[in-house]
Amino acid sequence: MQFYYGPQMPLRILDEAEFWKHQEEEHTVVIREILPNLEKKYVDALKEWENALATTHQKVVQFIEAVSRSGNYIPAALHQEVMMLTEFCLKQSLDFIALCQQIKENSKAVQDNPVAVTVLNHIIRESEYFIGIARALLSA
Repeated sequence: MQFYYGPQMPLRILDEAEFWKHQEEEHTVVIREILPNLEKKYVDALKEWENALATTHQKVVQFIEAVSRSGNYIPAALHQEVMMLTEFCLKQSLDFIALCQQIKENSKAVQDNPVAVTVLNHIIRESEYFIGIARALLSA
C-alpha cells in the first residue's frame, strides 16, 4: 500500500478494510462449500463468523460514508474512530486466521481433502495481507 494519500489516508484504509472484510465473509462460505462433510462445530463457527464479518463490513461502509461526507477535513475524533475500527478489523482477521488454522489442523474433512488445505492456506495468506496493511497504517 502506498502512503501518499495524505489526509485521505483514513479513506484508503477503509477501502482496504471494506474489501477484505467482504472477502473474509465470502471465505466462510467457500470453506463450507469445499468441505461438505465439515464437522458441525466448524460449520456453526463459520456461520457465526460470516455474520460477524458482514456486520464489520457494514460498519466499515458506514465509516466510508462518514469520511467521504467530511470532505477534505477529517475531524480528529472521526480519524481516531477510524483507527480504532482498523485495530478491530486487524484483530478480527487474526482471530479468523486462528479459526482457519484450527480447521486445517483438526478437521478430519480437511485431512481427507488436499484441495481444502490449499484453499485454507490461500485464505489465510489473504487475511495476512490485510493484517500487514492495517499494521503498516497503525504504525505510521
